[in-house]
Amino acid sequence: MKAFAIIPILSLVFSFLIWTPQGFAGKVYTVGVVPQYEARRLRQIWQPILNHLETATKEKFELIGSPTIPTFEAEFLDGQFDFAYMNPYHLVIAYRKIGYQPLVRDVGRKLFGVLVVSKSGGIKKIEDLNKKIIAFPAPNALGASLQMRQELTDIFKLDFSSRYVKTHDSVYLNVLLGEAAAGGGVQKTLDQQKDEIKNNLRIIHTTTPVPPHPFVAHPQVSRTVAQNVKNTLLALGTTEAGRNMLFQIPIKKIGDADIKDYLILEKMGLERFYVNQY
Repeated sequence: MKAFAIIPILSLVFSFLIWTPQGFAGKVYTVGVVPQYEARRLRQIWQPILNHLETATKEKFELIGSPTIPTFEAEFLDGQFDFAYMNPYHLVIAYRKIGYQPLVRDVGRKLFGVLVVSKSGGIKKIEDLNKKIIAFPAPNALGASLQMRQELTDIFKLDFSSRYVKTHDSVYLNVLLGEAAAGGGVQKTLDQQKDEIKNNLRIIHTTTPVPPHPFVAHPQVSRTVAQNVKNTLLALGTTEAGRNMLFQIPIKKIGDADIKDYLILEKMGLERFYVNQY
């Protein structure tokens, strides 16, 4: 009889292991990252950070790769990510539609777009781009495309053709190869190019600075888990090893993020240039 009594106890223990975070069937939180770089590079940047989050929070995180920025947009607008790193205007849209909330951001710098031309090309001033082709990573990339197209249209009154080439890396290559007269990017992606690329490009315009990309949480993520993730990321910024990991994103100085930081974007009239691709 004693042998039979052991069976229900083992069943209870097994069930407990399955339904606890340390067991086999715990919640896995999905993490989306706007694909400014190619997939392998994004994984090299983010996987060490997610590994640290797992160790510190005892939760599980899975990096979800999006092949293009438009695909990433469709996925976060469908609420597919529990956590995500997205551009500021994406956040405004995600906040209004889904309720995503920003947790942390870089408080040591501002985000601004840069318009680059080839140093060996014939473009000397921004007015020379009238009737020319300008490359952008995607229609709704904030500084690199949305703000840039808004300012080229409203401030400089340029008439130009837009070519969308999927990534910031491709923008810079298109300019150097002469496929576009100019290209929109952001300072951080330009700085991270190889010397033979960035040393042959020249910036001819920068957009109005705005708060940079936030790391956000889906409203269905519990407050406890979201706060734990936020606290862990903030603590990461207090160690040299952690700061080195964050700098790869790049985040120069991590700090609190609030939706009020980003609602100023609604006053820029960017919706005129937002392209709904779904």
